[in-house]
Amino acid sequence: MSALAAAAKEAFAQHVAANPYPGRGLVVGRAEDGAWLQVYWIMGRSAGSRNRIFVAEGSELRTQPADAGEGTGDASLTLYEAMLELPAVHLVTNGDQTRTIADFLAAGASFEAALETREREPDAPNYTPRISGMLDLRTGEPTLALSILRASPADPAHTDRTTFRPAPPPRGLGLALTTYQGDGDPLPPFAGDPLWLPLSGSAADVLEAYWAALDTDNRVSLAVKRIPAGGGPGEIQVRNRHGS
Repeated sequence: MSALAAAAKEAFAQHVAANPYPGRGLVVGRAEDGAWLQVYWIMGRSAGSRNRIFVAEGSELRTQPADAGEGTGDASLTLYEAMLELPAVHLVTNGDQTRTIADFLAAGASFEAALETREREPDAPNYTPRISGMLDLRTGEPTLALSILRASPADPAHTDRTTFRPAPPPRGLGLALTTYQGDGDPLPPFAGDPLWLPLSGSAADVLEAYWAALDTDNRVSLAVKRIPAGGGPGEIQVRNRHGS
C-alpha cells in the first residue's frame, strides 16, 4: 500500500468512521477501474434534518422530505439539488449553490465566479460551511475543483472563500470536504486542506463502505455517482435512512 493510500485509509477511519458528526460530506475521485466517482452524504441531529431522503433522477440528485407531513427544518437549507450535470461537467454540493454554479457555467462563467456570489449558510451559531465539488471533463485533461465557504473567524458576518484546484487523483482515491470537524455546540467547521479518502472496489462497494462507516444515529442519506472514464452521463446509487 502506498503512503498516500495508507493516509487515506487512516483519514477514513478517523474522520468518517470514528467521527459521530462530520456533517455533510463530498468526495470527488476515481474508482479502481478508472471511472470517476462523486460521493455525497447528509447527516442530521434534529428530527427535521433526519426527515429527508435522496432522490436520483437520471444523473442528477436532490433532497426531498421523507414524510411530507413533517418538517425538514429550514427548507431553503435542507431541500436542494445536490448533484447536477452539464455536458461533460459534474457538480456536487451541500446546498442550492449547485444550481448557482450550473447557471454560471452554462453562461460561460467560472466555478469561482459562481461562488463569489454566495455566503456560508446563515444558521447561527453554526454558520455551516458551503462545500462544493466539480469534475470537468470538457478538455483532454480532467479538471477538479473543490470549494469551502466558511464564516470568518474574525467576524462571522463575513465569509472566507477557499478554492482548491488539485491534480486528478490516482485510481482508488478521492479528495473530500465535510462541513464539520466533529460534533459540538456550536459545531466546529471543517479546517485545512481536502482529505484524501479511499474509493475501493465498485461504486456499490463504495456506497456500502461509506454507509457502514457513518454514525448510525446521525446518518441520513448517501449517494455515489459513477461517471465513465471517458465521460458521458453518470449513474447514481443511493441509500436512505428512510426507505432504501
